[in-house]
Amino acid sequence: MRAVAQLVSRGWVRIDGREVAAIGPGLVILLGVGKDDTETDASYVANKILNLRVFPDHDGWFNFSVLDARGELLVVSQFTLYGDCRNGRRPSFSGAACPENALGLYQSLVGHLEKSGLRVATGEFQAMMSVGIVNDGPVTILIDSKKVF
Repeated sequence: MRAVAQLVSRGWVRIDGREVAAIGPGLVILLGVGKDDTETDASYVANKILNLRVFPDHDGWFNFSVLDARGELLVVSQFTLYGDCRNGRRPSFSGAACPENALGLYQSLVGHLEKSGLRVATGEFQAMMSVGIVNDGPVTILIDSKKVF
């Protein structure tokens, strides 16, 4: 499972011009599910997201997690995180999970995040979305449950 976590002052998702989700200060999570991912991967990534120390303290050091900061979370499914462009010019998405498997693990990760008590918003799985991200810092962190990076 792969995630791109971005520290934001705000984030939102629009579908067909209609806003379906929005958050204030917190993290926007772009999430890709791999074909070999399991519930263990969802739990690992959720734990990483909740405990990443990427929120600045009063001196500007990254000492606080989204839990400490009581930030909000916006999770957006993005299978293109498994795009492999090492060969040719068109990415291969063969490493991405099929939609049926990906949906369950996406929902599992969201459920793990919701258990934290933080506000969790989501995009719409498999929809074409416009995602607005006001990256703060900017701070962008890559997470991979297989520890590829």
